[in-house]
Amino acid sequence: MLIYIITHLQLHATHTTTHTYAQYLPMVLTPYELFNQSHETSNLVTFNGLANSSSYDAFLLDEERGRLLVGAEDHIFSFDLVNINRDHKQIAWPATPSKRDECKWAGKDLGKECSNFIRVLQPYNQTHMYICGTGAFHPICSFLEMGKRAEDNIFRLASHFENGRGKSPYDPKMLSASLLIDGELYSGTSADFMGRDFAIFRTLGDHHPIRTEQHDSRWLNDPRFISVHLIPESDNPEDDKIFLFFKENAMDGEHTGKATIARIGQLCKNDMGGHRSLVNKWTTFLKARLMCSVPGVNGIDTHFDELQDVFLMSSKDPKNPLIYAVFTTSSNIFKGSAVCMYNMADIRRVFLGPYAHRDGPNYQWVPFQGRVPYPRPGTCPSKTFGGFDSTKDLPDDVITFARGHPAMYNPVHPIGGRPIMVRTDVDYQFSQLVVDRVEAEDGQYDVMFIGTDMGTVLKVVTIPRESWHDLEEVVLEEMTVFREPTPITAMELSTKQQQLYLGSGLGVSQMSLHRCEVYGKACAECCLARDPYCAWDGSECSRYFPTAKRRTRRQDIRNGDPLSQCSDLQHHGSVEDRSVYGVENSSMFLECSPKSQRALIYWQLQKPNDDRKLEIKRDDRVLRTDQGLLIRSLAQSDTGIYHCQAVEHGFIQPLLRLNLQVIPAQRLGDILPGLSSAGGGVGHSPKHRLWYRDFLSLLDHPDLNSVEEFCDRVWKKERKQKRVKTPNGNSQGKPDNRQQHS
Repeated sequence: MLIYIITHLQLHATHTTTHTYAQYLPMVLTPYELFNQSHETSNLVTFNGLANSSSYDAFLLDEERGRLLVGAEDHIFSFDLVNINRDHKQIAWPATPSKRDECKWAGKDLGKECSNFIRVLQPYNQTHMYICGTGAFHPICSFLEMGKRAEDNIFRLASHFENGRGKSPYDPKMLSASLLIDGELYSGTSADFMGRDFAIFRTLGDHHPIRTEQHDSRWLNDPRFISVHLIPESDNPEDDKIFLFFKENAMDGEHTGKATIARIGQLCKNDMGGHRSLVNKWTTFLKARLMCSVPGVNGIDTHFDELQDVFLMSSKDPKNPLIYAVFTTSSNIFKGSAVCMYNMADIRRVFLGPYAHRDGPNYQWVPFQGRVPYPRPGTCPSKTFGGFDSTKDLPDDVITFARGHPAMYNPVHPIGGRPIMVRTDVDYQFSQLVVDRVEAEDGQYDVMFIGTDMGTVLKVVTIPRESWHDLEEVVLEEMTVFREPTPITAMELSTKQQQLYLGSGLGVSQMSLHRCEVYGKACAECCLARDPYCAWDGSECSRYFPTAKRRTRRQDIRNGDPLSQCSDLQHHGSVEDRSVYGVENSSMFLECSPKSQRALIYWQLQKPNDDRKLEIKRDDRVLRTDQGLLIRSLAQSDTGIYHCQAVEHGFIQPLLRLNLQVIPAQRLGDILPGLSSAGGGVGHSPKHRLWYRDFLSLLDHPDLNSVEEFCDRVWKKERKQKRVKTPNGNSQGKPDNRQQHS
């Protein structure tokens, strides 16, 4: 623990001044210092990027080859998963000069928009990746050759290029998403220079390209695409569906007052379009609203509508992944973020429910009550439901109905009916999310790594209380991973390497999933951390391995109860003792903060020659903060031993004992000449600055046991320094009377 003595902020012993709390915080770290601190404690590895590149936004994790592929401005990178700064490869793929000129002539920013921003990075086959970029507002695609095995050491761009329209956006600021599967590329993107024709495309492969209906706001209304996923519907591959997550403007008359709503869309993988109507258009496209809101009083919900990221946690049943989604608010009233969880059963139930239909005198959206044609629109043509081999065989009334009713009336509600995590009134918003399922001593836990728009990462575990509908949120850590505050725009997690990879406009960072050493050196601290990755092994907090059989291992994620886990172990950690000095009427900050983010700090004062410990109450003179105790103006009665303790789950853990001695202002004035004279503060002369320096150096001696001893040392030092030197350089034993009387 570090003790910060704020004497130098106010060392005028004869008069005091009221200061704001911020004036007493020299321990507040800058983002650069936070970054360095995080770098030292987390084995953080950062690739700071190239001077002529930015936007490290497109990630593709290749566990088999042990590489992370990253698409950025004018470059493609290949990083080693073990250490991204070791043996990284790069390919420059800039836009051609002619395309850059056209982009500039069209009124775009040459420096920020007229480059080739890589936006599509998808595995194509065993040896190649498919890659697309904005091409200075002229989308372009090609193949990236990687070789079949890691040892092939191949990384080169093919010489053949093709038009990227319908695959990559024109504008690098536009949100798009893609998935390449079975040789076909599904993309949600804008298909024109002006960014007005948004569509969901299927390109490549042997079939004719297919897309959503053009310029129909019922289908898509200014969408921003987040991600695309294949989720099987049954054991029959003919029923496979593609699900798209996006946000869009509300349809006319829908959800009044909500400018942006989150969506999940579905379409059949084997959709070939219609025969006479919806030719080369999706016939099975449906969309539903994703709800993520906090129920409030009087039925007023707080809605999180700005979908930011989606993560699918796979389960033993590939048809039923658990869906995590990150949202922020679109409200101007307050900033907030939330994480909601969804299951596929609820999603499928909504897609089998009523369609949204505009009816009535006010032309409002209502559930469709009429006859729904057979086969039900949105159903994939397959042997499961019989009768139709292709969407081209669907009856006209099915196609007509599908064209006019792409939206479902009922929304998809999250598991438990509310978010599993909410953050409001903070200076950041969530931007990215990955989740790791971790095996612990008392069960499986999902650990969320949440990236923010300030370049930090929250490590959070959700712990079921009674059921999965009642979750406790435990923030394990909050880490700074980039040197400057910058939004995290990409995240990938390698379970094989146990590493997290993060992308931003500045570069790429890598950090370990587990950092057990930060939880202190005591069994209780390790247990209270409740980190599924970590356990007390009898001597330290270390990585937990489910297969290891160690009798002394202690871990309790569900309850975090050190009393039950650590009672038979003698490693409770020693309490640090420190002696500190303060000057009467000056300010003092006693720093003490717990390892656990959930622990509360409890302060007690033990007066000299008194065995009692009294709780320190907060008042105008004493301020308790998360980092420590601030005494605005020291008095003689503040002398004593300050006990700092962490309280969590009813467990009290001593952290620090501080023996504070208050130096009387009058005594300080005697030993530091001129310091207490009116207006004679430190720094008004070289002589006073010298005294002040000596004073601070002596304050730092932990072996001084009393104020009197401190004063004696200062007095001896003063007498020694008043011995003057003769012109020949030898010291003169007697003091100079002129100097004494000056």
